Amino acid sequence: MTVLVIAEHDNTNCKDATAKTVAAALKISPDVHVLVAGHNCAKAAEGAAKIEGVAKVRVADAALYGHFVAEPVAALITSLAGSYQAVLAPATVNGKNVLPRVAASLDVAQISEILSVEAPDTFTRPIYAGNAIETVKSAEKVKVITVRTTAFKAPGTNGSATIENVAAAADPGISEFVSEEVAKSERPELTSAKVVVSGGRGMQSGDNFHMLDKVADILGAAVGASRAAVDAGFVPNDYQVGQTGKVVAPELYIAVGISGAIQHLAGMKDSKVIVAINKDEEAPIFQVADYGLVADLFKAVPELEAELKAQGIGRK
Repeated sequence: MTVLVIAEHDNTNCKDATAKTVAAALKISPDVHVLVAGHNCAKAAEGAAKIEGVAKVRVADAALYGHFVAEPVAALITSLAGSYQAVLAPATVNGKNVLPRVAASLDVAQISEILSVEAPDTFTRPIYAGNAIETVKSAEKVKVITVRTTAFKAPGTNGSATIENVAAAADPGISEFVSEEVAKSERPELTSAKVVVSGGRGMQSGDNFHMLDKVADILGAAVGASRAAVDAGFVPNDYQVGQTGKVVAPELYIAVGISGAIQHLAGMKDSKVIVAINKDEEAPIFQVADYGLVADLFKAVPELEAELKAQGIGRK
């Protein structure tokens, strides 16, 4: 049995989500290939080849794949899938966009956001916003799977996989890249940050999120938000943590002014240490928090910032 992993990359760096997806794939089969589809993506392919456990890296380098537009990439994966018993991708925006199209083309049922591999054909996945874990056994000829990468530990980077080129597939011609606006930040990426500071509706406005920015800068943290804060227009959509946003599992998650709806908890409850600041002592967030502070965030957050500086913690 050979398994294909779809690499998450930016044409230069192979992202941590790829390595964690490889970890899941290795539990299905020891024979793992990685597909790097992009444009001028040789460095990303080299990074994928260094992931321990990867036997081969297949590179589709063409302008068609430079921005990972779903339809052309899905056509490429579908053209290769017949050689594999399973196709895996991280449950990122790209993975969630591309793999359902692959599953539909192959006429198989996708298995989404697996948390573990119990056997080569048996997996666990969350349902009901993470309140229950479902065990799924699949008899599909090709298993199409997205992986919740926070549940897997990345292998080492001492691998030496072979790299081979593959031809581009025919362009379906039904979509094309027009433009993109990429938010630039010196902070770590939300899904890979070791510390995340998130704000909710209790922040009251986007301007008040600057309080969290100051704490995040000291801790070298990423800044996130609940869906309520995003829907209220306080911060952009790419800040959203939760069932319909990004799933994170940092070493430290600080939730400020977040009530803790199950949809938000589904995206962060696997964090190693959870700290909650909320003036409502009945807020559900306190049920999952390791440390809770019942206080007015507009008083508590500046005090936290001052204390971190006084203790010489993190970046100043």
